[in-house]
Amino acid sequence: MPHASALLDLLRDRPAARIAGPQEAPFLLAAGPVPDEYAAAREGCAIFDQSASETLVASGAEAAAFLHRLLANDVKAQPEGERRENLLLSAKGKVRFQLALERRGDELRLAVATGQGKALRDALEMYHFSESVAFATDECCARLELCGPRAVEVLRCAGLVAPEAGSRRVVAGAISARGSAPIPCHLADALVAGSRGFVLELPRAACAQALPVLESAGALLAGRAARDILRVEGCHAEAPFDVDEGVYPQEARLERAFALDKGCYIGQEVVAKIDTYGGLNKRLVPLRISHDEPLPRGTKLLKEEDGELRELGVVTSWSYSFVLDTGLALAFVKRRHQAPGGKFALEGGGEAMVVEAPVRPDAVKPGGEFEARA
Repeated sequence: MPHASALLDLLRDRPAARIAGPQEAPFLLAAGPVPDEYAAAREGCAIFDQSASETLVASGAEAAAFLHRLLANDVKAQPEGERRENLLLSAKGKVRFQLALERRGDELRLAVATGQGKALRDALEMYHFSESVAFATDECCARLELCGPRAVEVLRCAGLVAPEAGSRRVVAGAISARGSAPIPCHLADALVAGSRGFVLELPRAACAQALPVLESAGALLAGRAARDILRVEGCHAEAPFDVDEGVYPQEARLERAFALDKGCYIGQEVVAKIDTYGGLNKRLVPLRISHDEPLPRGTKLLKEEDGELRELGVVTSWSYSFVLDTGLALAFVKRRHQAPGGKFALEGGGEAMVVEAPVRPDAVKPGGEFEARA
């Protein structure tokens, strides 16, 4: 069963908070006005609740070698105290799991989205025979994300020293909680919804105590609505919305999450072939929508060619864009139709036009330079 947010009881006591999702997996849609939360992420500091995400811990003398043989990014060469994006692919080179891996002492910590911890463990165990490696779920940790130009200042006010942006480093620290013992934590440089930011890992039981400390330091709690706007404007794919087992990593612009020079891993031959020869059938691109009505995941992009209405793409994520002042979607679009300016009819009405990525100028540019050869 998926984890619930560690902040759920606190959020339910806040009248302005809007909680959505199924009963077994509720999430914070918005803590207050979405424009304010979005502005905090771009002009101040926003906090996103990711405490329902999960952590799988691998340990044992052969844990690093075992994961290195399976995962798409380099594990053996990853230094202690560094957090990197990684993938577990299928034998056909498609994405089974999108994750972040951190080396911490004798442990390798694999962070995945809510509900994916057990599935990832089962997938790895399929390849586990006699190697000295064991897997366990860390039920006691939780994660919060911070981003925005004032994030470093907020963390400093909370007693933390932030790692350098772009370093991928993880530092240990403690949040200074007034009137009680410091809260031990680990702070990682990371991408947050397409922006430079930080992932704060702390005891799950201390999340509700840590949040007011960060808020008093100047951060604003934000929900999924604001985070989705940032992510879609940044054209950053995220499981399970844009990434599933039908997608090659290059299609989803996940170049940061795999290595081409580490040797064999599951799906490596297909990934290398795509890098060498190109020729992907589809790629994730942002599209400006002619209206601001939400688009369901799976909405088709249509165009008339040679007198026939053809399906040339499918929407995976949608948000309202404050940059464009209209709807914005991420969609997998077939090759020869991915250039900015390309137009489509939308299933259900309206039009979509491919725009440059990222839409938001302060976002980190997504991967995907290979498309020039597609």
